[in-house]
Amino acid sequence: MQTIIRTYYVLAGLYTFAASLIWAVNTLFLLDAGLSIGEVFLANAVFSVGMVLFEIPTGVVADTLGRRASYLLSIVVLAVTTLLYLAAASAEAGVVTFSVISLFMGLGFTFYSGSLEAWLVDALHSVGFIGELDRVFARSQQVTGVAMLLGTVAGGVLAQFDLAVPFVVRAALLAGLLAIAWRTMHDLGFEPRPLKLSLIGTELAQQTRVGVSHGWNEPGLRLLMMSGMARATFFGWAFYASQPYFLELLRSDQVWVVGVITALISLSTIAGNQLVEILTRTCDHRSTLILGASIMSSIAAIVVGLANSFWVAVPAFLLVTGAMGVISPVRQAYLHSVTASEHRATVISFDSMISSVGGAGGQVGLGRISDIHGFSAGYVVGGAFTTLAWPFLWGVRLLGGPADAIAGTSGTAGTCTVQGLPSETQVSAHHTESAVN
Repeated sequence: MQTIIRTYYVLAGLYTFAASLIWAVNTLFLLDAGLSIGEVFLANAVFSVGMVLFEIPTGVVADTLGRRASYLLSIVVLAVTTLLYLAAASAEAGVVTFSVISLFMGLGFTFYSGSLEAWLVDALHSVGFIGELDRVFARSQQVTGVAMLLGTVAGGVLAQFDLAVPFVVRAALLAGLLAIAWRTMHDLGFEPRPLKLSLIGTELAQQTRVGVSHGWNEPGLRLLMMSGMARATFFGWAFYASQPYFLELLRSDQVWVVGVITALISLSTIAGNQLVEILTRTCDHRSTLILGASIMSSIAAIVVGLANSFWVAVPAFLLVTGAMGVISPVRQAYLHSVTASEHRATVISFDSMISSVGGAGGQVGLGRISDIHGFSAGYVVGGAFTTLAWPFLWGVRLLGGPADAIAGTSGTAGTCTVQGLPSETQVSAHHTESAVN
């Protein structure tokens, strides 16, 4: 059992470390390659479109060929598209080429989204695991948070030599991870089956129906997905906008500053993950935790935009990311609690697809607003938009049910409160953040 969990942590941590090497400098890299701010966010929006287009097809792969096959394909596609980014920058290929590459980079992440989680949960169930998934996922997020901390700092340092260096190192590390995953990851508790080319259309239709019937048609999951889409509309844009915005507020062009800030983002996320371990001992409902963190996130996001000071905006943004550290593992646990093993990867992918719809819209819409009115306006508008998640979370709380209850809490009903309301009457509803590429 512990071997399964450790393997999960290693695979998730190494993947995040390799991927995050470019996260602190991606926007600066694209600007240096000749793209405008608007074109940068257009390319990022196409990445989100790729997440939407490929989530269901890659969910088919995970639920047929297996979770291991999907994870390995993710590594290969991500490594290849990373190298293509370098080639496009060298050739000054322009926004169309970068957008096409971003589309397929989205394919790489959709092979990852859900597959590793599904592998973990299936494997644990196969050996009779009876613990709380919230805490396993929270610890996993701490591991990936540390990996992101190390990766973004390393990426910022490497970029001081040349903005292309983090991309080269990322591709090399992914090649090493492929070898490690090939040896250590094997499907447990899930029986892979062949995927015939002649049946791909049938499988896609079937998995789409599964995503709808076991995901969208489940009231709690539908509300959770809608709240996730509202948050993803802002966060996918906000992460990349923070790079030039904070340098603008600081009146600096030092790339290492961006690396340090991204590292602080990792630390704040880890802090949020650690809070989950504490809060789940006393709070009765997952929806309560998600709602409270969402409220704090929305308010802090608006403050980022209203602040005219680097020293105010950065701490406020760290509150946003710290809240995400609370939301993500609790949300994951809720989703897995209501999803059957045979549909797990597909439902997770369907959830990610819904979030990616919001991410694509946010990249274009908020990118346009920041182009015309500045980054501060984008943060105010985007932060305000995330308040639309609150009514959906309220709906999850009203539904209640076993998936919302946190087993093993030491508190009693009414112990955990949000905005002064007792838990029996308060609101409630995945990379992900919209996933960043």
